[in-house]
Parts: sequence; C-alpha cells; structure tokens
Amino acid sequence: MIFKKLKGGALQLTLFIIVVIALLLAAFVLVINIHDRFESQNQLIKKTIENSNQGVSYAINNDFKTILIEDKENDFTKTKLSKDNWGVFEKVVSTSTIKTNRINKIALLGAKQSDFKRIALYIEENNKPLVVVGNTEIKGLTYLPKRGVKAGTIAGQSYYGSQLIYGLTSQSSNLPELNSNNLEYLKQLKKIGSEIPQKDFLSTNNGGQYKNSFLEPTKFILSNSDINLSAIELIGNIIVKSKTKIYVEPNAKLKDVLLVAPEIIIKSNLKGVFQSIASKKITVGNNVTLNYPSALVLINEEQTTMNTNSSLQEPIIVINDNSSLSGSIISITPKRVSNFKPQILIKSKAIITGEVYCNQNIELLGTIKGSVFTANFIANQSGSIYQNHLYNSKINRDALNENYSGLLFKNPKKSIAKWLY
Repeated sequence: MIFKKLKGGALQLTLFIIVVIALLLAAFVLVINIHDRFESQNQLIKKTIENSNQGVSYAINNDFKTILIEDKENDFTKTKLSKDNWGVFEKVVSTSTIKTNRINKIALLGAKQSDFKRIALYIEENNKPLVVVGNTEIKGLTYLPKRGVKAGTIAGQSYYGSQLIYGLTSQSSNLPELNSNNLEYLKQLKKIGSEIPQKDFLSTNNGGQYKNSFLEPTKFILSNSDINLSAIELIGNIIVKSKTKIYVEPNAKLKDVLLVAPEIIIKSNLKGVFQSIASKKITVGNNVTLNYPSALVLINEEQTTMNTNSSLQEPIIVINDNSSLSGSIISITPKRVSNFKPQILIKSKAIITGEVYCNQNIELLGTIKGSVFTANFIANQSGSIYQNHLYNSKINRDALNENYSGLLFKNPKKSIAKWLY
C-alpha cells in the first residue's frame, strides 16, 4: 500500500469548504424559516384587512351604535364597529385585530337609490299641476301631483320641448321622509359648545394647516362672533362653529370638515369639499366648486308670521352663476300657507350633481344632474311670481353616476360615499 503525504494547506482548504457549506446550509434554512414566518404574517395581515372590510359591509346592512364581533374559534381575532353621523352622512369605523395586527377602515355611508326607482323629480301632492316653460327638460322617473303636468307661457315664451316629461311618470303623495336620526343630529350641531373639553379646541389666529384623523376625537374651532376662514387649511375631523356667521375666503382650503353657523357665506372662486349646516342662510358665490361629497343644509325650526312684503330675511340657500356642487342640498323650514319666496335658489348657470331636497319652494334656473324632491317650484320672471312653474330648468337623473351615494331617507339602502382616514 502506498501512502501519499498531503500538505497541511489542503486540510485547511477542506475545513474551509466544509465551514462555507455549513454556513450556506444554515443560511438556506434560515431564509426558509424567515420566508415561512413572513408568509404567515402576511396571511394574518390579509385576514385582518378582510375582517375590517367585512365589518364595514356589516355596518352598511345593520343599525347599531357600537358592536364587537369575535371569532368563536380564535379568541385573538376581534372586530370592533362604531357608527356615528358626520353631516348628512353616517360614519362607520371598523377596527379589526388579530394578535398584534390592527387595521382601521373608516367610511362615510350614504343612501343609494334602487336601480329600478331612480327618481328625477318628486313633487309633493299640492293640488297644482307642474307647468313647464321655455327650454325646461326633465329626464327620468317623475312623481307628479294628481293634476299632472302641462306646458305654459311666461313673458311670451312657451314650452319648446317635444314632450313634457322624458321618462315614466307616477302620482305623488307626501315627500319621502329623511332619516330621523340624521335630522336630529343635524339639529343638535347648533347646540354644541360649552361641553367641549379645552384640549379639543383649535387656535387658528395665525392661519396655517390643521389635520385631524377621523380615528381621533373631533377638534373644534368655536366663536361667539363671526369667523373668517382665510389663508388656512383644514382637513378631516374638524367642526367650525360660529354663533353668527362664517365667511369662507377663496384662499381657504377645506377638506371633509363641517361648518356650522346661522349664516354661511362661501366667497366666489373657492374650491373645496366640505359640508355647511346653517339655520338662516347659505350663500354660494360665483365660480365656486364644491366637490363630492359636499353638502348645503338649511334647517330652521322657528315659526314665522312673515308675509311676502316683509323686509326680514327668510331662510334661503342661494347658489350663484357658474358654481357647481357635487353632493346634497337640503332645506327644511316651517311651512306657511302663503309662501311665494324660494327656500332654495339655483341660478341659471349653476350645476348641481346629486340630490336636492326642499319641503317648500325651489326656484330652479340651472341644471340638476340627479334628483329633486320638493313641495313646490317658484318662478320669478318679468315682475311676476309663478307657482309650480319650471322655467328653462334642467333635471336629468341619467346624468348621475349609478354608484352615487347620497341622502339618507327613511329605511335607506346604504352604500359607501367615501373612504376616510
């Protein structure tokens, strides 16, 4: 037998190769282990997101204030749901937890009209026919008083359409009821103030930018006198309330906030997305753009004995020329037997995309891409007042997106209007 003597360096090389292979194998095992753990964690996160989304879906179809949904098989899996109001919408917060994973989903909920009942116009039974004049055009399902619809003439102008209603018609009765819980919330907004903790107040004397998540307590800007929102940015869960007036200047940037005051004046050339709740007057200037989901709400419960010759200002929402709003307009005021003034005035070049609801008179000179619910129309033309007349007005339900989510009526079919943050 012949033995060959190896050099010492060969042994070292062999040991080095063995160590490298061992390290590679260990690294490979570690990578597989990390991958498995990452995949397991990833699945837990996906499941947490899924549970949070399912919580929002549950909130769409069920009424509650707060509720805790637990997995009976896994006691570390929970979904907490809470529901509140935010302006004309409901707000739902869905918080899902699995072990240390937590996912929050926040959404505004509105109502969706059923596909087979997409209403263009609903006029409450008022024992007066609807009279269409000029270039008026109504497209979509229309509910009319029992006296129906007819063509009319104002200042020598007759009706120029080829048919009176471009769509199906039915007989109306009382106006559809708005959701009572949401209405009560809107009424209570004007009473907020003294009970708010000092830590929830915002000081905005020097303008600036203020953001507040809808997961945090609401922040407030409150004043007993006029508030002028100028050179300021307000985003999120913030309520601005004045006991007199709020002025919104065109250099203000408002997103998803609520404005509450007896009178709200939105200056010309403003762009934003917010909700305004007033008791006396809302004025939207020229060239204003209020994006979805914005809202103008006028609720006045004060009984009045004012007549048509009174110099006092009656509650009214005014939307001036070349302005647009995507969302909802609501006017609810005490009814009077003799009322020849509009509670909502939409001027000729204004465009509303969404829904308009008024329990008294609307003077519509502009365009509604969506639905109108009203007790009566008013047309002020050539020094005369015409009741239940539409003059050069446009109402087109088909121009509204099928997925639009808006006014909460009684027993609504809800849908997501917007995801919040």
